[in-house]
Amino acid sequence: MRAVWGSDLSQLKNWTHDGKAFVIAEVGQNHQGSLEKAREYIRILAFEGASAVKFQTRNNRYLFSADAYDAPYHSENAFADTYGAHRECLELKPEWLEILRDDCIKHDVKFMSTPFDEPSLELLDRLDVDLLKIASFDLGNLPFIDRVGRLGKPTVLSIGGGRAEAIQASVAALRQHHDDLAVLHCVSEYPCEYHRLGLDNVEALKAAFPDLTIGLSDHFNGILSGPVAYLKGARVFEKHVTLNRGWRGTDHSFALEPEGFRKFVRDIRRVGQMLPPKTDELGQEPVFRKLGKSLVARTDLAAGDTLELAHLSGRIFQTTHIPVRESHQVLGRRLTQAVKAGDPLTWEALET
Repeated sequence: MRAVWGSDLSQLKNWTHDGKAFVIAEVGQNHQGSLEKAREYIRILAFEGASAVKFQTRNNRYLFSADAYDAPYHSENAFADTYGAHRECLELKPEWLEILRDDCIKHDVKFMSTPFDEPSLELLDRLDVDLLKIASFDLGNLPFIDRVGRLGKPTVLSIGGGRAEAIQASVAALRQHHDDLAVLHCVSEYPCEYHRLGLDNVEALKAAFPDLTIGLSDHFNGILSGPVAYLKGARVFEKHVTLNRGWRGTDHSFALEPEGFRKFVRDIRRVGQMLPPKTDELGQEPVFRKLGKSLVARTDLAAGDTLELAHLSGRIFQTTHIPVRESHQVLGRRLTQAVKAGDPLTWEALET
């Protein structure tokens, strides 16, 4: 592995420790089979805050049976007349992956891909990919998951469409080899409507796997899901991205364009900073220094008077005296000197 860490934590836990969010820009095949577009995704999304840029890797002749490969494909999103030829139009050539890996190194993001078959897994291993993704399609595919686990690389597992038994078995298969694993809540609907997100499941996964990193693989076409999932405990986020929502293809319409992805990353990373209560300089904010009221005598008061609610009011001065919010500290105390109506009270005018 290229990355070397100086602690006993797994890489994924290092990337997410102290509440940090690890955000994956899922390009998938929205590059439309173009090396130039794939490289542009890396450059732009690294600039917009991605932690990793993810692609998908397939050996279609291996993955599909002959009849599935040669089946006619009639769709408004088709790039060819048969499904296999359509898929080939959307694949990155194996020799391009090294270029993309080096671009990720150059732009300081992790290089990540989803292998959909054994030859693709072997190819990604040879390239020394930073992270591997197990798609929801392979949840419960224990022979394949075992092969992924044996490589010992940080692995992200999506659980879309999966029942508890398949999730538990898949996690156990990976953990026979290592614990450098994130389990991502996922709803396998494209797009996923807001009321179908089921984000409470993030908390259920944290309870089921308390020592693993939990996250969200997201097909929602907005950005609010990220901050909400963070509040539920997610720390790894995968979001589909596109350079143009109007391009032909099934994923573009719900993927985020660069500006949307920037806001997705920004809002997730702000959440943790929004939560701690403010403790310093309370009451000293500029607005109070400018417009805060000070306690004044409502009527003429004589030395020896004991202050009551009826004796007090508040006015704004250029210099703050006793703030009205501290009136509880003066009630019941005696004056050591007379104070005229409308004049400010001072600590020096009060018995200690």
